[in-house]
Amino acid sequence: MSAVNAVPAARPDEARRHFAACLAFETDASDVAADLAAGTPGIVVVDTRSAESWAQGHVDGAVHLPTAEIAARAAALVPEGATVVVYCWGPGCNGAQKAALEFAKLGRPVKEMIGGFEYWAREGYPVATASGAVTRRSPDPLTAPVTGISCAC
Repeated sequence: MSAVNAVPAARPDEARRHFAACLAFETDASDVAADLAAGTPGIVVVDTRSAESWAQGHVDGAVHLPTAEIAARAAALVPEGATVVVYCWGPGCNGAQKAALEFAKLGRPVKEMIGGFEYWAREGYPVATASGAVTRRSPDPLTAPVTGISCAC
């Protein structure tokens, strides 16, 4: 018996709906990096972690808005109508989902950056610190090519 087919694959129409829905809720570090580099309007990247985490390193170009402060401060930091992209530490943390829920409660369009800050840094995208320093580390060869296009998805 096949381990893959122990549960049959979804019908193509079900798969289409499922994967389209996933893309409506999620984006990845590569797509976020491309939009930030291009200066794409209407997107605000929000780091939802603690002040200590933000100071240690965050997505260059992100705004800091911890989840507990979203309801009170979102209107001042995120323009109405902008697509909000939230992130937390990484795939082992559900902080981004909690933050996305808070933005959705405010009626804001929101997506989660899957992989969080962990994959942003591991893939070698610009990391800023509280002092204003911006660095880029070499991509982790297990997550992104060391040379060439990071993601051609």
